[in-house]
Amino acid sequence: MSAVGSSNPGYVVARVRARRGQLYGDEEYRKLVRMSPAEIARFMEESTYESAINALGSRHGGVDLVEYALNQNLAVQFEAILEWSEGELYDLVARYLRKFDAWNLKTVIRGVYTGAGREAVEADLIRAGEFDDRQIRRLLDADSIEAVVEAAEETIYDEPLRAAYPAFEESDVLVPLENAVDRAFYDRLLTGLPGGEPVRQYEAFLEAEVDFRNAANALRLARSGAEIDPAEYFIDGGQLFTRTSLARLARNLDELVEYVAGSQYADDLGPALRELEEADSLIAFEQATDAALLAYADKLGTIHPVSVTPVISYILAKEREVENIRAIARGKEAGLSADAIESELVIT
Repeated sequence: MSAVGSSNPGYVVARVRARRGQLYGDEEYRKLVRMSPAEIARFMEESTYESAINALGSRHGGVDLVEYALNQNLAVQFEAILEWSEGELYDLVARYLRKFDAWNLKTVIRGVYTGAGREAVEADLIRAGEFDDRQIRRLLDADSIEAVVEAAEETIYDEPLRAAYPAFEESDVLVPLENAVDRAFYDRLLTGLPGGEPVRQYEAFLEAEVDFRNAANALRLARSGAEIDPAEYFIDGGQLFTRTSLARLARNLDELVEYVAGSQYADDLGPALRELEEADSLIAFEQATDAALLAYADKLGTIHPVSVTPVISYILAKEREVENIRAIARGKEAGLSADAIESELVIT
């Protein structure tokens, strides 16, 4: 892997397209929702998850085995993409994969907040970003929210988290902390992008991701009952909202969806926006936006097929596969029906 030298998108795109063809489809998901966690693990062993299942099978079983295998496979897949990438492409992919540092940090914060055990929190971590083992251990060792903030002192999240901590103490709501993490990630992601039309298309996708993150965060905050103005937690970088418009629209899901459906995303997002119109909860809204972003990345990838966008599209698709399998395994463990589990899947 190298951030220096010529870029090689043609080579990397060809390899990720081959891997995308190995992702599970609707037929596999229909099979999985009718299996027990142990059967799911055996099914995974016959696919790209074979090495992870074999390596972890002696230490874990059932849902735990599925969880650990999913996260290990995800990290291995994304590390391979970085190893293949060179020059500008490496930099763009590495920037985006830092989202897993943000994921891991928020996962630890939520785990400490809810009193989850260390092992349960660690099972949800995805080691595909830049945090090394030492940084992960520091986060996992934290026994309070304040300690988590202190453990992030050597990262880009240090100052944002320290600034947000008083608001968390006052409200006892995680939104200020989670939003601080998201803001730091997107600020670094969107700053200093190179020029050129293919990168501009990639930037358009990132702007859409920020727009939908703003919408979901505002809805979550509005429904928390906390006396916090959604405008205070606006993430810069999108195109769809201003601080004022987001704060107003967050109070009404129907108005928010109508606004998105009449926006610049309407032509590109088509069917996914219709799913948004039918969303009757925050979870459904977030599932629909995930599907919309994946559809948008796929569409942009056809405009510039030899660029970073198809690579990012694969990363999203692989994430969705992992999240879907995780939802199935957890749903089966909880005794949910097949129909209830299927309603939680993100399928495009």
